[in-house]
Parts: sequence; structure tokens; C-alpha cells
Amino acid sequence: MTTKLDIAPSSENELVLARIIEAPREAVYRCWTDPTLMTQWFAPKPWTTPRAEVDLRAGGASLVVMAGPDGSEFPNAGQYLEVVPGRKLVFTDAYVGDWQPSEKPFMTVVLTFEDEGAGKTRYIARVRHWTAADREQHEQMGFHEGWGICADQLEELAKTL
Repeated sequence: MTTKLDIAPSSENELVLARIIEAPREAVYRCWTDPTLMTQWFAPKPWTTPRAEVDLRAGGASLVVMAGPDGSEFPNAGQYLEVVPGRKLVFTDAYVGDWQPSEKPFMTVVLTFEDEGAGKTRYIARVRHWTAADREQHEQMGFHEGWGICADQLEELAKTL
């Protein structure tokens, strides 16, 4: 089970999920960048991720489709802003690929992956919202619980790699 870390948000518009994951950094990073692996952990069960597409480079597009228990699909298009292999991913929904603006920007995610002792990863997800209202909406949608469940699922998968 992932170990929670207490890391404060850097602004009123940010939500943070920080964990020590019992798996090597390379495996945790791979779970975030390999579409085949992403479909196995990305949505909190009983939700699923039927499809993920990744163009892993600064400026590259991403698409992650989550599906509710009733089969309703929720596509999440975005674009990578920064990619530091094995160490950091920054992506946003402000663009939907090829620098095309989205209808309603909601967040930018900064993920960092650091070695934490033998075979463990310090995993920090900073989710920066455009407004305090967006942050509050994301929190009310269940950010901490949902992203926490996903971190546990990520850990479970990363341990097998």
C-alpha cells in the first residue's frame, strides 16, 4: 500500500497527492507513459480506462478515455508541456494537441518521480487549476480519494514490471 506524504499545495489553486510507492521509479514512470499500462490503472475502480493514446514529447497530444460503471465514456484530451524521461511529466488540458486550445481549460498536472531508497519512488502529483473554483470543484469531485485509489492501483501494477 502506498505511503502518504504530507506536502502542502503551493497555491490556493493547487491540489497535491504525494506518496511513497513500493516500486522502482522507472516502473512507476512507465505506468504513466505506456498506453497499454495506463489502461490498467488510470481510473479508480469500478471505473475503467478503455483507451489511452500518448505522444510522449513536449507538444505531444494525449488522450485518456475513462468509462463509468454504466459504460458512459469521458474522454480527456491534453498536451504534454514537459517530458523529462523517468523523472517528470507536465501536461495540461488547456490544449488538445497540436497547440489547439480546449473549450474550457481546467488544470495542469506536474508529476515528479524520485528514487526513495531501494526500489521505491517518491511520487508527487501537483494539480494546478486555473481558478480557485476549479480547484474546489475538483476536490468535491473526489480528487483525494480518486487519485489515491489510482495511486494504489498504479503501485500494484508497477510492482509487477
